[in-house]
Amino acid sequence: MEDNLKRILVVDDEERIRRLLRMYLEKEGFEIEEAEDGETALRKGVEGNFGLIILDLMLPGMDGIEVCAKLRQSKATPVLMLTAKGEEVNRVQGFEVGADDYVVKPFSPREIIYRVKAILRRSSATAYLTKEEASSNIIVFPHVTIEHDAHRVSADGQEVTLTPKEYELLHYLASSPDKVFSREQLLKDVWNYEFFGDLRTVDTHVKRLREKLSKVSPEASSMITTVWGVGYKLEVPK
Repeated sequence: MEDNLKRILVVDDEERIRRLLRMYLEKEGFEIEEAEDGETALRKGVEGNFGLIILDLMLPGMDGIEVCAKLRQSKATPVLMLTAKGEEVNRVQGFEVGADDYVVKPFSPREIIYRVKAILRRSSATAYLTKEEASSNIIVFPHVTIEHDAHRVSADGQEVTLTPKEYELLHYLASSPDKVFSREQLLKDVWNYEFFGDLRTVDTHVKRLREKLSKVSPEASSMITTVWGVGYKLEVPK
């Protein structure tokens, strides 16, 4: 694993939780930096080079939603959001501003480690691809080009900046053009979830992906098609 992927920023206003996360993550070989408020978290997240940020939703001053939204203006670092039970609306907001995943408090350290490793695995490699698929480095469609080795996406000649999760979702759909995938299947293959996860995770990421493509090319955005009652597909213009 690349060195910067081993660096994790843990953001929580409770020292007890930061200490717990540090203990378990260091045991797994990660380097931990901490922040106890949103302003510090944002500064460190923008200036530092982290593989992942674990971000509490409820923070004094600037909350986790605002931190994530501002971070996304300049960085695509994966964000794992910590939320309390009953904060479902805020959780959806978190996905809308670019969080990659969430864990509900109280959490088990085992689940945190599972989520962290799954996110970092997705950031460093596309675990769901076969060797044959991974070797096809460049995917070219009308309006969209995906350079897989560089993790670069361009729409009608203009580069589009995506988070690791948005990129992975697009690449997964593009690897089987015109094939319809259910939200459950996308959650399992792209998010690597068998037992955890909320289907709205898929919807919010599709929405963000379409919005980013649409700013550059409405035609590219419209290729990601909703198949009502089933799921999504990447439809190639005939």
